[in-house]
Formats: sequence, C-alpha cells, structure tokens
Amino acid sequence: MEWGSESGAVRRYRIGGERRDGPAAAPQLEREALAQEPPADACGGGGARTRKRSGEGSGGASRGAGTGLSEARAALGLALYLLALRALVQLSLQQLVVRRAAVGHRGEFDARQARDYLEHITSIGPRTTGSPENEILTVRYLLEQIKLIEVQSNSLHRISVDVQRPTGSFSIDFLGGFTSYYDNITNVVVKLEPRDGAQHAVLANCHFDSVANSPGASDDAVSCSVMLEVLRVLSTSSEALHHAVIFLFNGAEENVLQASHGFITQHPWASLIRAFINLEAAGVGGKELVFQTGPENPWLVQAYVSAAKHPFASVVAQEVFQSGIIPSDTDFRIYRDFGNIPGIDLAFIENGYIYHTKYDTADRILTDSIQRAGDNILAVLKYLATSDMLAASSKYQHGNMVFFDVLGLFVIAYPSRVGLIINYMVVMAVVLYLGKKLLQPQHKTATYTKDFFCGLGITLISWFTSLVTVLIIAVFVSLIGQSLSWYNHFYVSVCLYGTAAVAKIIFIHTLAKRFHYVNASDQYLGEVFFDVSLFVHCGFLTALTYQGLCSAFICAVWVAFPLLTKLCVHKDFKRHGAGGKFIAFYLLGMFIPYLYALYLIWAVFEMFTPILGRSGSEIPPDVVLASILAGCTMILSSYFINFIYLAKSTKRTMLTLTLVCTIAFLLVCSGTFFPYSSNPASPKPKRVFLQHMTRTFHDLDGNVVKRDSGIWINGFDYTGMSHITPHIPEINDTIRAHCEENAPLCGFPWYLPVHFLIRKNWYLPAPEVSPKEPAHFRLVSKEQTPWDSVKLTFEATGPSHMSFYVRTHKGSTLSQWSLGNGTPVTSKGGDYFVFYSHGLQASAWQFWIEVQVLEEQPEGAVTVAIAAHYLSGEDKRSSQLDALKEKFPDWTFPSAWVCTYHLFVF
Repeated sequence: MEWGSESGAVRRYRIGGERRDGPAAAPQLEREALAQEPPADACGGGGARTRKRSGEGSGGASRGAGTGLSEARAALGLALYLLALRALVQLSLQQLVVRRAAVGHRGEFDARQARDYLEHITSIGPRTTGSPENEILTVRYLLEQIKLIEVQSNSLHRISVDVQRPTGSFSIDFLGGFTSYYDNITNVVVKLEPRDGAQHAVLANCHFDSVANSPGASDDAVSCSVMLEVLRVLSTSSEALHHAVIFLFNGAEENVLQASHGFITQHPWASLIRAFINLEAAGVGGKELVFQTGPENPWLVQAYVSAAKHPFASVVAQEVFQSGIIPSDTDFRIYRDFGNIPGIDLAFIENGYIYHTKYDTADRILTDSIQRAGDNILAVLKYLATSDMLAASSKYQHGNMVFFDVLGLFVIAYPSRVGLIINYMVVMAVVLYLGKKLLQPQHKTATYTKDFFCGLGITLISWFTSLVTVLIIAVFVSLIGQSLSWYNHFYVSVCLYGTAAVAKIIFIHTLAKRFHYVNASDQYLGEVFFDVSLFVHCGFLTALTYQGLCSAFICAVWVAFPLLTKLCVHKDFKRHGAGGKFIAFYLLGMFIPYLYALYLIWAVFEMFTPILGRSGSEIPPDVVLASILAGCTMILSSYFINFIYLAKSTKRTMLTLTLVCTIAFLLVCSGTFFPYSSNPASPKPKRVFLQHMTRTFHDLDGNVVKRDSGIWINGFDYTGMSHITPHIPEINDTIRAHCEENAPLCGFPWYLPVHFLIRKNWYLPAPEVSPKEPAHFRLVSKEQTPWDSVKLTFEATGPSHMSFYVRTHKGSTLSQWSLGNGTPVTSKGGDYFVFYSHGLQASAWQFWIEVQVLEEQPEGAVTVAIAAHYLSGEDKRSSQLDALKEKFPDWTFPSAWVCTYHLFVF
C-alpha cells in the first residue's frame, strides 16, 4: 500500500489475530484511522487532524514505498549539519579577541608589555618555593617593575608595597585530606588606592612560583604578567578609584595554596578585601574560563557580565569543578573558606597536555590570549573598584546565579530562583503537550500510550546497550595494553568508541522498527520517538532542577527549543511527511541546543582528555573516555532517533559505522597509534617522576633495621612503564616496588598524598645519596600528660620541602597535634600526612603530636616518618639520576629530584 501526501502523521496498522486485507477489514481500519486527534498546531493555526487511509493497495500490512527519507541523504545531511556546527564552535574558540583595542593607546591594556614581563619571569627558570629563583630573583624582578610603575603613576593614586613572609598551618580535604605547614614563605603585595585612602578593596591574585622542573609560563607567570600590566594601566589612569585594588603576587601556590592562606589569615590589608579575582591555569593559553564564582554573590557575576570585553564563563564548569571530579584546586578555596570572601576564578584551559611540564614556555602562549585576559581583568577590576556594591557586598549575598556565555560574544545570567521558574514552566509545557496525548479517553489513546512507553523502553535499552558495548571495547583495549592509544590522536577515540555507540543505537532501533513496529506509519513512529526524547530530557530537567543545580538550564534549552520546533513544523509534517522543507526547519529549530551542546562537549574534552593522561594507574582512561563519548552520543542522537524511523533503511549507515569502528579497533589492537608525541610544535608527553632516595628504618630502640637506596619511579598514567621498558630494559616488572606494610604510605616518600591514585611503582637499586645539607629529625621530648596520653615533641631541619607521615598502632589513637586547627586529619588509607615547606632562612620546625594509648603494645604506639625533597640547587641532582634521565625517550617528561626518608617507632 502506498502512503500519499494526505496520510496522517499519526497512523498505525497492526496485524491482529486475523489478516486485515479483505473487505471485512475496512470498517476496522477506518475506526483505527480515526482513533487519534493530534493537538492543535501552535504555529500554523488550530484545527484537529484525523487519520485516514490514503490509498488502496494489497492490504494494511504493507508499508508505502517512496515516502521514507533517503538513507544516504539523511545520514550525509545530519553529518554535515553536526560538522558545520562544530566548525562554528571552533571558529568561535579561535577568535580570541573580538574587538581589538588600539595598541599602545593610553588607558588600554598592552599585551606586548605583558609579554615582556612574562619572558623575563620565565627566563629565571623553574621557581619552586624556597629556591633562590623564587625567593630572590623573581621577587627582585617584581619589585623593580612595581617601582617603575610607581614612578609613572598618576598623582590621583597611591601605591604601597609590602613583602610578607608568613608562617602558618591549616588542614584541607583536597586529595583525600592532609595538613599543610609553611614557614617564611613569600608574598609580594601591592595596594593601589585613592590618594586619600580607601576602606574597602578588591583583590587580584596570581602566583609566581612553579612546580619543579617547569618554567611555569601559563601556570602562573602569565597571570602575574597580566596583573603587572593591569597595575600599570590603572595607576596611570586619570580616572579616580573609589576603592583600593590589592595585587597579590604569591610565592607558594604550588605548595597546595600556602601563600594565599598566609595572606588572607595574617596580612593587615586582608581585612579590607570585599571580593577577589583569582587568575589560574589548567592549560596553556587559549581563552580564560570563569569556572567558579560566589559563593552566593550574584552581583559578582553581574559585574563580570557588565564589564568583561571577551566573556567566557559557564556555571556548568563551576558545578563540575566543585563536584571534585577534577583532581585540582585553586586559591579560590582559601579565600572562600578561610576569608569568607566572594570571588571569581578564571583559568586558561586549552592544551593541558603540557601543563606542569618543561614545555610550558612563554612562546606557546599567544599574544591574543594575553590581550583578552588583560582586557577582561582590567575591565572587571576597574568596574569593581568604582562600584558602590563592593562596600556593602554582604547585602547582595542571596542565592546562586545561572550564567553562560554564547560563543564568547556575551553572557546570559539570571538568578537561580528565576531559573527555577523557567525550568518548571518548560516542564509544564511538556506536561501539557504530552498530557493531551496520553490523558485522553482510553479508546483514543490506547495505541499511542502503549507505543510511547514501548519507545521509551527501546530508547533506554539502546542507550544502555550502547554504553555496555563501548565499555566492553574499552576494557578489552585496556587489557591488551593499548590504553591511551588515542591520547595523541583524539580522532581515533571518536572512530572507535563514538562510532560503536552510534552503530549500537541505530541497530537497536532498526530491530525495533523491523520486528516490533512492523506495520506502523513512518510519520507516526517519527512523532512517537520525538515525544520519547522530549520526555527523557524533561525528566533530566526535572531531576537537576530538584537537586538545585544551575546546570539544569542546559536541559531546559534541550526541551524548550525542540518542543517549539515540533509545534511549528507539525502542520507541514502532517500534510507532506518528512520532506525537505520539514527537515530544513527541523534542523534549524535544533540549531541552538545542538550548537551549545557541541560548545560544552568541546570544553569537556579539552579539559578531561589531558587529565586522563596524568590521572594515575588506578583509573582506566579508556573506560572513562568511552563513557563520556557514549554519553555525548546519547545526547546528540536523542532528537535524531526519529530519523531512523523516517528513513527507508539504515543498512548502509550501520555498515559504514561498523566498518569504521572495526578498522579503528584493529588499528588500535595492532599498536598502530602511539599515545605520546615528541613533536616540538604540539608535544603530548608521558609524565614520569623519578626520585633518587635513601631510606633508613629504625626500630623502637632506635637501631637501624633496614637501609636501602634506589631510584623510585612513578608513571602518572595507566600505561605504567610498558612504553618505557623497550627503551630502558632495566625498568621492568622485576623491579616493581613492594609496599612496606608496617610503614605509613607503604614506606615511600610521597611528595603529596596521591598514593591511592598510583599503586604501581618501580624501584631501581642505586647508590646512596648524600645531600650537602642533609635533613635532621629528632625527638625533643616525650612526656606523659595528666589525661593519660603521650605527648611527643619533634624537631626537623632540612630542605624547603618535607613530608611527615604518621601511623598509629593498634590500641593507640592520635588525639591532638600542634598543626592545623589542632585536630588531626587522616588521609585516604588511615595514615596522617603533613606537607611542609619553607622559604629562605627558616628556623627549625618544631611540632608535637599527642597519642592516646588505650593498651600497651610491644611494638610501640606510633610510627612516624619524614621525607626530605630536594627540588632545587645542586642537591636535587645525582649522577645516577642524570644518567637515567638521559635514557628516557623524547616523548617523555621525566621530572627528577633527590630525597631521603627516615622512619622511627615510638
């Protein structure tokens, strides 16, 4: 039977217990044809439609030929549509500066001057806390430039400079929880204020220190360079400020946020601060993303929206970051938690592959990236420094904000309570739309209701089986040792996991179309599965809104625009089916949700793909990436599922996808793709940490029971040393490090408590190390307290970075200590971890712990250990370490230093 142009969009023939192809079937067919009345058309006018037979043929069981979409045209059209949207997103991301200011114009940010600052700072080399490069050379350069800026400043302003050397301690739940102690670290603080002074201030924060063995151009020298140039522009401006602007150049952020804690808890200017802007990096260059705001200060978001020249912000990034999924933190937490100050957190996020490596150099940061960051920071600081709201910021603390940029052109922001109303209005619109179909009298909606819930089940099954399929592939790829094969060739992951996910979804729906919906109209099925997708997204919208997540606005976009599109094309679809006009208007209506989805998906992969290359040995990166790609496929396919039912066939599409997936799978399994890259233009290095250490273990009587030396090797990705062994045969599974069960953190000198992320280590025997300035650790006193506990007082001297570990024995508990707020904080696994650092000329570190002994043990009450890390100077090197580093291939980044480890029992 052919379906003519007058056939209804909601039409269904089903074979019952007897064949319906004779004259006796006609009355029954007519009753079925009139069983449903679709809702009135919202855009094309009112009026109900009825289903009626459109022609005669061989019987009701046949499907009309010639009405289905051409498979090739549909598949090609959808592919080109998504590629065009992706190209638009890419164009937006590459356009760093939309409106370029006149270079050198007075009062405007000059990226050339900021680049000059950047090149001078990075030329100093790696700047670890406590090193002369950080404490002397960089501080000297900053003070020289600030002095020059002060000389050029306008008489309307006054500049004050202070070099702070704070000492303090705090606990934090980052990386499973640990305690931090710092002594005599460095902050360079500059206050720009009106000539008559100011009672309130806005803070701009950057850090000039870097991780070991990295020049730290993006993290965070470029931010300090931007701040110097902003200080110059503001100080020479003829426009008076209402409030002060405090520029904090902190020298110990990489020591887990120590310098910001020293400033906000101890500096006298900290009491003036009412808001802050923190400049950070999780990548090298590109656009700086606003990924945290608040807490609960919507006026700050409005300030950014009003002032920023090149906005790039997302509440989605904020909620993802604050969920703890990304193993990172910034000074934002310190100002929020210890200063109770609202703020804005910005970070460069592109090219995270070379973040914290030797490749993080000034030449990799585009001048336009510096310009856009400077334009934004200057504009927002100027806005806040002249705002009346800054003085009474606490009055404007009410709820959260929904905010997101539109292709970097402008930001849409509104209070979360308004978002709540919008979201539930969208939900009600869907309820009315679907309710009219589902809640009509039973004799009219029985067939539709059944098909709707069957379609919902089929959709969920297709998603579930798609996820299972890609996870099976990912697990297999991991088991055969080809994990991270896509790290240097991201398109491989799309061809492998993305096509597998799409093919499985199409396959499940094709089976349903062929065997379950045998005699249903194409148009009818297209409408059913559109409604199913709408219902699913509405469910997500309801759930996220109920959880109070501002990110629910995405679901609102994915419900409101498709629903409006459906109502607008309903009349044409009813009369002409899935013709060219319908498809054009349908894709046009989906433009906004799909464009924004691809915009967010880019950000997700831009952030997470590099992170998966440094996320440790316990998290299979292929499983994570496959899951993300499957989720993206489910979202992007949701409103295109109905095309499977509108198309004549999907055989060629499935064959093409299967072929692409199979080829990618075979290439991955054969080891064709190497995960790392040594290309100087776009390096993607494997990170390896090498520590040449000497360990000494003492018993309860103070006798040395074990002493060994070697190079402790940690690969920071899931592949371990499998790619290194062919180049350095001595690093193989025969030298796998073994856990010392009775020692805290397995008896190894962890720099940070990341032992739960990296359980595969290698230990290559090597001669003892002998630093010129060895660490010393001793028990100063042991005393019994009146409350039946033992107080142990220790003293330690050594290099700028040390780690202290504690493990209590059975029958003992650690009740108090002189660190943090006095309450001991355990790390993952139950041991205690203390991170210590100092600047120059620090005194001996004295501290005490109090152990409550419930029952005496012959093995003692507590085991403590201290590791000394030599991250700078001659002591950081050894001939054996240098020789081993030389053997590593170019596509690696071996970060190496010397350390010692001493363990004691008391």
